[in-house]
Amino acid sequence: MSATAALTVHNLRVGFGAAEPVVRGVSFEIAPGECLAIVGESGSGKSVTARSLLGLAGGNARVQADRLDLGGRSVQGLTDRAWESRRGKDVGLVLQDALVSLDPLRPIGREIADSLRLHTTLGAAARARRVIELLDAVGLPDPAHQVQKRSGQLSGGERQRALIAAAIALDPPLLIADEPTTALDVTVQAQILALLEQIKRSGTALLLISHDLAVVSRIADRVALMHDGLLIESGPTEQVLGSPQHEQTRSMVAAVPADKPRGTRLSPMDSPAARTIPRSPAPAPTATEQGEIVLEAIGLTRSFRRPDGSRQLAVDDVSFALHRGSTLGIVGESGSGKTTTARLVLALLEPEQGEVQLFGRPWSSIAEKKRRGRRPGVGAIYQDALGSFDPRRSVAEILADALGSALTHSRGSRRSPQSLARLTTLLDEVGLAGTVLSRRPLELSGGQRQRVGIARALAGRPEILICDEPVSSLDVSVQAQVLDLLDDVQRERGLSLIFISHDLGVVQHISDDVAVMRSGRIVESGPAARVFAAPQHPYSVQLLKAVPRLLG
Repeated sequence: MSATAALTVHNLRVGFGAAEPVVRGVSFEIAPGECLAIVGESGSGKSVTARSLLGLAGGNARVQADRLDLGGRSVQGLTDRAWESRRGKDVGLVLQDALVSLDPLRPIGREIADSLRLHTTLGAAARARRVIELLDAVGLPDPAHQVQKRSGQLSGGERQRALIAAAIALDPPLLIADEPTTALDVTVQAQILALLEQIKRSGTALLLISHDLAVVSRIADRVALMHDGLLIESGPTEQVLGSPQHEQTRSMVAAVPADKPRGTRLSPMDSPAARTIPRSPAPAPTATEQGEIVLEAIGLTRSFRRPDGSRQLAVDDVSFALHRGSTLGIVGESGSGKTTTARLVLALLEPEQGEVQLFGRPWSSIAEKKRRGRRPGVGAIYQDALGSFDPRRSVAEILADALGSALTHSRGSRRSPQSLARLTTLLDEVGLAGTVLSRRPLELSGGQRQRVGIARALAGRPEILICDEPVSSLDVSVQAQVLDLLDDVQRERGLSLIFISHDLGVVQHISDDVAVMRSGRIVESGPAARVFAAPQHPYSVQLLKAVPRLLG
């Protein structure tokens, strides 16, 4: 690559304190108008690499490189003060969590204007006009009005657009985007990707950090796979993702759920976390083959009071049926009513109209005292496993509570062989070793925590599982293992699942039937194969069109 590369990195090494380096000899270059995607799982070193390029690795970081140039100028050894003059001007940064990245106490217009005030000679009026131009350029609706809003008053997509506007305010030749679309709904994700493509076409070099190979496939010119601090495979996107050479790359490509038939294993059978149950793809049951209805929602309606006293209709006349042994996927964007529907089904909220029936008997309309004895029949798995655990308790204590056993919660107490056997068996069912029993949630990886969450949900021997975004925060490989695990457990136990997600690729892979929600209503429902192959409602068509596809 020529000496005019926007970014040149040769033999980058990054460590923290006295520990071994977490980035070990990484090298790459990016030309103007080119997108290089660094992909990898959590802990691979990709985000540490990105932050090191901005002088943001941290105070105890050891950053060394044979060459580290921005626009042909070395940035090695820059002081914090010197970096302040380079960030924004020579390189912009877009992070995953715009809500945290933006100052919640200041209007977004003032935050963007500050970089213009510090780095340009524009007067106040010119800065105000430039802020409006930037917000308009990133597609923020009604920028003249939105400029006065704080980040908490914006939607997720609007916040991300505002963050991108701030990052490109000074027209930096390089933009680093670290998981910029991970937390976004599919249609908003598509809009942000289109915006990044537009920025790239304008001549800006783009370094994209991601674990989503479908997103990478759409926007990146070249891909570099990072694993354990090393770049293990790199090249043109079509080559790396279309014909991967390294085992880790092949595993990540195979783990992408979109367009993989129901019952197809996503994770390798010989992986440490994989289960060893023989499996074969199973077609979705036909209408005449479907089992009995185990759960039925009939005309559910629920609203919430807004701060101004008005009512927001969150769920509007929602009806569906869940059949024994099958999976019903509920898809929709944030605010569509998916999670409120789940809480109504679990009888954690009371419907204003309609009812839920469980095994043909009243469920939502009876007193909680009468429901209590039936609650073990319905388990729940949540998106934030860490937030749903008591961080002070060990895995053994968490599962003991779910089992409803007389196991003590004393940290130093001995447990009977029978009690330990019950806990170990429960962990074994979700592919975890008994050694995690003594560990607390913070000592586990994201995938391990989610497996403990599944074990907790299975402890009461439920016949129905309500899964609310159970894999949305997981890397693609860990996501694949959890999806395979749910499929395994469903086959073994004959479970019925309601699987709620905004990720259509995941829902397509795991569901027998699907219901599409928008603004509190189900706008389309039917067999998953039919809905995904030939959607009828314009909103369903819009959602499916926005889904990024691997290599296409």
